[in-house]
Amino acid sequence: MAKDYGGGSPKPHHLESKRRRLSWVLGVSALCVIFYLLGAWQNSSSVTVDRMGISPKVDCDTKSQSYARPVVQSSISTLDFEAHHQLGANESLPVVRKFRPCDSKYSEYTPCQDPIRARKFEKKMLMYRERHCPAKDEVLQCLIPAPANYKNPFRWPQSRDYAWFDNVPHKELTIEKAVQNWIQVEGDKFRFPGGGTMFTRGANAYIDDIAELIPLASGSIRTALDTGCG
Repeated sequence: MAKDYGGGSPKPHHLESKRRRLSWVLGVSALCVIFYLLGAWQNSSSVTVDRMGISPKVDCDTKSQSYARPVVQSSISTLDFEAHHQLGANESLPVVRKFRPCDSKYSEYTPCQDPIRARKFEKKMLMYRERHCPAKDEVLQCLIPAPANYKNPFRWPQSRDYAWFDNVPHKELTIEKAVQNWIQVEGDKFRFPGGGTMFTRGANAYIDDIAELIPLASGSIRTALDTGCG
């Protein structure tokens, strides 16, 4: 059923909008066709087929129903994988510097914690106990040797409790900290029994000692802090 415009013609702006819309559709369609044809033409012109390079070979045996596949003759040259970079006559290999071992007296040498060098600094404010690294002209140009009779350390978890005495041949801590139960000498090994200063007789005995000072049993005190010497 035709639309009735009341005896008159449709409004001019309606016709103009329809014309513009139709023009856009036709223009976009034309561009798509042009670009498609242009792309197809470029692809067809860039591909060259050498028909003379294809020589199908057919087996002469008529009894056999199998045929050999066509052999394509390639114009690509054989690739060369040989190395073409060589050391010139005037070039030389980098020189590897070898360091001689240091004297055995340096087996426990620690550059920034050298007690002999620390004595050169002032004792005021305990400066001599601070970390002092050697200057460039004081750096040793040798390899620090291992202590005599050095052994490979124990593997974990045994290394938590033991260490070889020959690797750290000093008994000073075992004497100075004997009552604190930090470290003990057992034959050719150090043993670390644990417990430290606080629990030389075990945690239960330590709690009993604290209970003699403050009323733990009554519950009036819930937390007790023992800072020790630190």
